[in-house]
Amino acid sequence: MTDDPRSATWRLLAHPLRSRILAHLRLHGGSTAADLARALGTNTGATSYHTRVLAEAGLVEDTGLGDGRSRVWAASEEDEGSGVDTSVAVSAIDDAEDLADALWLAHDLVDHHAQRQHAWIDAQVSWPLVWQEECGIDDGEVLVDETQLSALRAELGAVLERYRRRGAGTPGARRVTAVVALTPLPRRS
Repeated sequence: MTDDPRSATWRLLAHPLRSRILAHLRLHGGSTAADLARALGTNTGATSYHTRVLAEAGLVEDTGLGDGRSRVWAASEEDEGSGVDTSVAVSAIDDAEDLADALWLAHDLVDHHAQRQHAWIDAQVSWPLVWQEECGIDDGEVLVDETQLSALRAELGAVLERYRRRGAGTPGARRVTAVVALTPLPRRS
């Protein structure tokens, strides 16, 4: 196993229920183990156990809003903004188990975002027109070299960071997710 600190997070989240619990808490906010079990189609014992594992790792926290029997869990503040780093170059991972965990987590993240996009496609007709027009998927092709690719990623990240809390306190503000997926295309023949 490598000394990469991300290794422990990959290993921890390379479990389908744990990754879904964390995704659910990020998207929906605080939930009890029973709420999580209903939402994720599993049992309370499993969600309770895996939520405690996530809490020990600092990815979720007890909000203190529950009663004596039921804790209300939320994604930790530190985790909310940062997410899980799935951008590491796979060639930099020298441990086979770490590589398998990192790849599984990256695939799971793509699947999760695809589910969100499918849900939006189905639900968009019930939203106001401006949300229908501005939300969705854009596929913009660009031509960059390696240095420009790094600059592009940094600039996109900076734009997202500027808007992270911009709508706070604004009536009508809604959370949106922006998925940045810079993906090389095959060369044209």
